[in-house]
Amino acid sequence: MYFPIDLKSDTVTKPSEEMRRAMYEAEVGDDVYSEDPTVLRLEEKAAEITGKEAALFAVSGTMGNLVSLLSHCNRGDGVIIGTYSHINNYEGGGLSALGGLFPMLVDDSSGIPSPESIGEKCLPKNVHYAPARLLCLENTHNKCGGIAVSPERFAETVEKAKDMGLPVHLDGARLFNAALAWGADISVYTSRVDSVQLCLSKGLGAPVGSVICASSDFIDRARHWRKRVGGGMRQAGVIAAAGLYALDHNIDRMIEDHENAKRIAYILQDGGLAVEEKGRQTNMVFFSIPENGPTASTLIDSCARRGVYFTAMGERRVRLVTHLDVSKEQAVKAAEIIVEEVKKPE
Repeated sequence: MYFPIDLKSDTVTKPSEEMRRAMYEAEVGDDVYSEDPTVLRLEEKAAEITGKEAALFAVSGTMGNLVSLLSHCNRGDGVIIGTYSHINNYEGGGLSALGGLFPMLVDDSSGIPSPESIGEKCLPKNVHYAPARLLCLENTHNKCGGIAVSPERFAETVEKAKDMGLPVHLDGARLFNAALAWGADISVYTSRVDSVQLCLSKGLGAPVGSVICASSDFIDRARHWRKRVGGGMRQAGVIAAAGLYALDHNIDRMIEDHENAKRIAYILQDGGLAVEEKGRQTNMVFFSIPENGPTASTLIDSCARRGVYFTAMGERRVRLVTHLDVSKEQAVKAAEIIVEEVKKPE
């Protein structure tokens, strides 16, 4: 069945029958008391995968990032983050509103800030300056095209932060995509950082949830902050079971999403559309609509009438995201429809 073909995000996936069965059969307990056995298994699994001492289940990636920042920093501290990062653009300003933290913006248009830009934000001790206390990175980088930052470039920036005495938090919402794109284990990234947030509800296909992985002491602080922001859950094993299933079954298959994204990109390019190529791509395709074509909102409406859905990232910039609910045939069909609608006479 071709339609609908939903390319708005990899967050739109529905649990498979097998995942639903795992949720239905989940053994549960009160997670605020750390008594939910399924949550505990999920946390142990996430810690093992990332090579960290411990992990904490959170409601969302946004909560995972927020709790991590609050656990790293005190009010008034400076947090070095990318101008185009998810934390800066799409998380409601939580670091400032709830943490009193000062965002110190650096250029991450290539997917990651340069080591030099990190050094520039680490100013000498002075009563006039907010002290830089933390570096936040993102991999893959959503707003910059779904770029998978290489282990080598990632290491260079992290090493600079460490030289400046900064801990590093990684927004790894799509970190498995990055690792697969480079043929690496995610530990090449997670071993270098102090904390990492992994989202379970994107390419992994779970309906909800995220995990924070770090040292045991850090997770103890994070557990307190999770409670403070309302993230303490009770019989959470029902949703944790989906994340556990995803980690057991849905990691390696994400390479199929990358292949489908390449198919889409090729068809769009062959149709004359300007597809962004910014390094190693993953499951996202960004393209620009020519000036003589429809606006992004108009194109979204016309394609939606034909059963294809996606997201505008500007007046003429469009994002398509592949995922486990989009087959090879659907990817090809969606791209063909988009080209047809762009070229359709007004």
